[in-house]
Amino acid sequence: MGGVVTSELEEIVRAVVAHPGLLAKTDIGLVGEVLGDTDWTSGPGDDGAVVTTSTGAVVACGEALWPPFVARDPWGAGFAAVLANVNDVVAMGALPLGIVNTVAASEATARAALEGMRHASRLYRVPIVGGHLTRHDGEPSISAFGLGEVDAPLSMTRVAAGQSLVVAAATDGAMRADFPFFPAFEQRGTRCADDVRVLPALARTGACVAAKDISMAGLVGSLAMLLEWGTFGVEVDLDILPTPRDVAPAAWLTCFPSFGFLLCVPDGREDEVLAAFRERDLEAAVVGRIDDTGRIGLRRGGATATAYDLTHRAVTRLPRTAR
Repeated sequence: MGGVVTSELEEIVRAVVAHPGLLAKTDIGLVGEVLGDTDWTSGPGDDGAVVTTSTGAVVACGEALWPPFVARDPWGAGFAAVLANVNDVVAMGALPLGIVNTVAASEATARAALEGMRHASRLYRVPIVGGHLTRHDGEPSISAFGLGEVDAPLSMTRVAAGQSLVVAAATDGAMRADFPFFPAFEQRGTRCADDVRVLPALARTGACVAAKDISMAGLVGSLAMLLEWGTFGVEVDLDILPTPRDVAPAAWLTCFPSFGFLLCVPDGREDEVLAAFRERDLEAAVVGRIDDTGRIGLRRGGATATAYDLTHRAVTRLPRTAR
């Protein structure tokens, strides 16, 4: 039995290591090469940049959609453009204020994309406040940008050894057959707006100090991005990880869930965080404890394996700091 479990875990690790969404994150290093050093808070580095204003602070972020996805499913791409920005904003502990978009596409594609954006805007109660449209018969392009108001930013620069790693996820629904996307919003419906606002609420109380949404890099890739600023590590217990029924572990670890977040929680605040998600019928669990090894491990049925080693390979290639 032990050999079977070990073989399954090795298969999961192979899928994670070869995941295109994770490998593509190294391209972000070009930003650092051109723009120079970063403090990882005012940007670039985290899910969004914290910008100080005369009256407080806001979080600004942006996402470009994968062109083949836009061409095949412009409605879904429009929805995802809003969703990705909302997730990035709340992962920084901010309340979403608005979305701005840019669309370059044929009239039919642009119309479908805007309809997807409109639906997401209503579902998450975040207005689309402006943008740009270019009628274009070539390869379509969609980008969107989010803005949020923040009192207590969640920042990867606040990650520390000894904190608990909590994974919160909506596991209702089914995986898309054509893209690695788990659209739980189809089942969550109007609950989505208050689901995402749990993170800013936890940020204000100090029960969570850092977070990241699980994006196209998958769970392990997103976790590596969360921890790479200080070269931290963690061993994730897959046996207690919130996971949808009928979805293989490797597929779940390499998909983009519509609601999936990684949270760093100070010792003693775990029950408070878990309760906040469970009150909304969202799954949440403490899956590991942050350490200073720089290695992200996976544990399943007593077997363990290293899925990513930050001491040997950065994710984004942005400059890292010494602790």
